Amino acid sequence: MQSALADFVGIHPDVFHWVIVPILIFLARICDVSIGTLRMMFLMSGRRQTATLLGFFESLIWLIAISQILQNVTHPISYIAYAAGFATGIFVGMMIEERLAVGKIIVRIITQRDASILADAIREAGMGITKVHAEGSRGPVNLLFTVTNRHKLPVLTQMIQAHNPNAFYSVESVRFAKDEGPGNLQEGATRLSALWGLFHRIRQRK
Repeated sequence: MQSALADFVGIHPDVFHWVIVPILIFLARICDVSIGTLRMMFLMSGRRQTATLLGFFESLIWLIAISQILQNVTHPISYIAYAAGFATGIFVGMMIEERLAVGKIIVRIITQRDASILADAIREAGMGITKVHAEGSRGPVNLLFTVTNRHKLPVLTQMIQAHNPNAFYSVESVRFAKDEGPGNLQEGATRLSALWGLFHRIRQRK
């Protein structure tokens, strides 16, 4: 079939098998791995329909690439193209994921300095924030909790570096957020901070 296709497009069969087919395998692997990365991203953000649709195209492209590998088992370059496409697909998928920045995140900020100015700056940027006083291993600390859209993370980190550059912060993905209203955000963050404080007191007792 491949020889007939090579004759149809006017390419020498050797060139088709040793050049064109590996390139097609390479590109197909980039596509299906990139789609797989996006599928996981949409699945984690709770978008099941989009993830299901992407899964269909991911498996279809993967089958096409595998079928070409099986038809060219005597050509080592096909295996190299398959592996190279997989590695490149991971990189491309990560770049696309960073560009899209889909979903929500929760950011926890811990600082020993006064965080009032930072909290005000976050509120002015349109993000809900909850501030809690806690006790750390080196003394009193301020805990800030916020749930925001993922694409706002660069802006948030810039504010942290500007107002509290030595602050420790962690970022986690949020699969579902009931309401974006500041009241609900603060209520959820307060519960998290209460659990944090309870965990810290238990550690101190030990």
